[in-house]
Amino acid sequence: MEHLKRLFDINPWKLATNELHSNDIRLQESLTSTGNGYMGMRGNFEEGFSGDNHQGTYIAGVWYPDKTRVGWWKNGYPDYFGKVINAINFIAMDIYINNEKIDLATQKVTNFYQELDMKHGLLARHFTIDVQGTVVKFSFERFLSITTKELGVINMKAEILKGSGEIKVVSKLDNSVHNEDSNYDEMFWEERSVGENFVTTRTIPNNFGIEQFTITALMENTATGNFTSTKETASFLASENFIFTVNAGEAIELTKKVIIVTSRDIEETTQLEEARKLMNSVNETSIEEQKTAHMKAWENRWEIADVVIEGDDEAQQGIRFNLFQLFSTYYGEDERLNIGPKGFTGEKYGGATYWDTEAYAVPLYLALADPSVTKNLLKYRHNQLPEAHHNARQQGLKGALYPMVTFTGVECHNEWEITFEEIHRNGSIAYAIYNYTNYTGDTTYIENEGLEVLTAISRFWADRVHYSKRNAKYMMHGVTGPNEYENNVNNNWYTNYIAVWVLKYTLENYAKYKENATVSISDEEIKHWEDIIANMYLPEDKELGVFVQHDTFLDKDLMPVVDLDAKDVPLNQNWSWDKILRSCFIKQADVLQGVYYFNDEFTMEEKRKNFEFYEPMTVHESSLSPCIHSILVAELGMEEKAVEMYQRTARLDLDNYNNDTEDGLHITSMTGSWLAIVQGFAQMKTYKEKLSFAPFLPTKWSKYAFRINYRGRLLHVLIDLNVTITLLSGEPMTLEVYGESHNLTDTLVVSAQ
Repeated sequence: MEHLKRLFDINPWKLATNELHSNDIRLQESLTSTGNGYMGMRGNFEEGFSGDNHQGTYIAGVWYPDKTRVGWWKNGYPDYFGKVINAINFIAMDIYINNEKIDLATQKVTNFYQELDMKHGLLARHFTIDVQGTVVKFSFERFLSITTKELGVINMKAEILKGSGEIKVVSKLDNSVHNEDSNYDEMFWEERSVGENFVTTRTIPNNFGIEQFTITALMENTATGNFTSTKETASFLASENFIFTVNAGEAIELTKKVIIVTSRDIEETTQLEEARKLMNSVNETSIEEQKTAHMKAWENRWEIADVVIEGDDEAQQGIRFNLFQLFSTYYGEDERLNIGPKGFTGEKYGGATYWDTEAYAVPLYLALADPSVTKNLLKYRHNQLPEAHHNARQQGLKGALYPMVTFTGVECHNEWEITFEEIHRNGSIAYAIYNYTNYTGDTTYIENEGLEVLTAISRFWADRVHYSKRNAKYMMHGVTGPNEYENNVNNNWYTNYIAVWVLKYTLENYAKYKENATVSISDEEIKHWEDIIANMYLPEDKELGVFVQHDTFLDKDLMPVVDLDAKDVPLNQNWSWDKILRSCFIKQADVLQGVYYFNDEFTMEEKRKNFEFYEPMTVHESSLSPCIHSILVAELGMEEKAVEMYQRTARLDLDNYNNDTEDGLHITSMTGSWLAIVQGFAQMKTYKEKLSFAPFLPTKWSKYAFRINYRGRLLHVLIDLNVTITLLSGEPMTLEVYGESHNLTDTLVVSAQ
């Protein structure tokens, strides 16, 4: 644990620090990221920072197809690598005191304080600086409105504590931005028009038929104090310069409102007009009223989503931070969008959609948001079914192959072991349809669009397997399982298992709904799929009592992670890729991912043996890993290990567990802290039309509580010395607690075991 790094104080509702972490600004910026689902940004300083930092603002759905640098000469490779584009820096306010520019990278400041208010979605900061005898306290506050998605508000106040002179503030819209991960320092924007208070830019042309996105940013600045102002324009830049004459005891203030519109919603020719209309609408109420509405909307989200933990403020802060960042990234309003692994907090992973959404985010959104939110996630994939067919054809296969990484549905990742081989993601797309249907009881999606997706995925699996005459079994060679520390393996147990499950699930639902189905499965196909189901090879070692991760895994030099030298961890930062691939060490749940998904299909003994065999070899260097292990080990009654794994997923970024949070937050894995509590500690399960709980209370905690939506009901679940379940709204229901059936009509109290 010696590598952990904690920049912010422990506080149940806030990230707060009195220290300017000059050597860890990138980490500080990541942790103070904010967003509203439409746009977002890292926690950059308005006045800039000349030291090592990562200036980043991102607009949902705006991206660029960067030419693939790996494997582009080989058949089947994607034509481009899709990436999120660093967009206009609209918070910028260059500040000068008596003509000396303020730069916290080079100048000494006192009374520094920074705070992210997670309850209300506000980022604030203040510091005091002495420039040539003029002492000024600067205060900043900003928010990206969740009630008016196109609106960002930045407020700057300056109190002159000593001396006098001149303070100059240059409020800017600056689109001269680059991506950190671009090839050869490419610029991804071209200027369309610049005016006194607006900038319109468009992504540069590409050779892949991908639309060019146009963005218009419009600002309005309001100042108080003794000042003069002028406006200037330059390439990619609009600015308004304020020069304040100040004396000791006086205060000045500048409020900046920005409207951002994009060609995803508004044609370029009318963007400026529409942005002005939006600004006029915003101006019908005061900024305080806008702020109050924004804060109230966040409070409304927390009404359902909050998890209350008493007795462990670290755990409390962790779960709230993760929920805050998740909802800042995605709240289901736009079915064209999905959840990128870094959200609006960085450029790593290209900002695209991964299978993380279906595997980890869907269960949380099912419980904490309206069912329409999850349905939009399912529609996102159905809308991209034609592109999934394209991906399969690229590999010479039938059916649909959903992408590992995408913006449009077309695969846009350039690593062969992922693009071609990590095909288990196809199973997670199908599993999300099951998850939605099983949890909500709503069959309208699976009867129509869902069955189309399931059938297409099943056709892919039926073509991707091959029949081994020597073994009289169907097999799948040349795959990469969830454990990306082993590539190009044969018969990954999890991949083979989920392929069989998809075929079964598709046939089961086709039999139910085929009379009105929009797809047709021939008798010949059905017979072939049934043969695969009956004869798929699933590697297993009876002596060890485990499902074997893949052929030859047991031939490796098997050893636990505890036997590694501390200087070797994390492996991905210290070992060559070749050395990692040859080792037995596991990046994340692989076999155990299947045990988690299909928990009711395995005995407790099977769960225990597989967990005890694989977890000791798991380095948890994927952010998606700890939560799955926490859930499984909680069911096995190993409380200490469950809490350890929860702590790791809840505070993965807050404590920089994997030494990589400076690149951005691990957004999709943030669902893991909620899953670990609700599916792990509380053992909430929803198999076969039955909701059940079997909670335990971690030793350090005095109680914990959460709410869930379930089939038109809102439940409040409290665990202390008892398990108290309250029906807050909806019809009475039957559920199980510790295996005993109960009728829930109002409040149910059961003694905790």
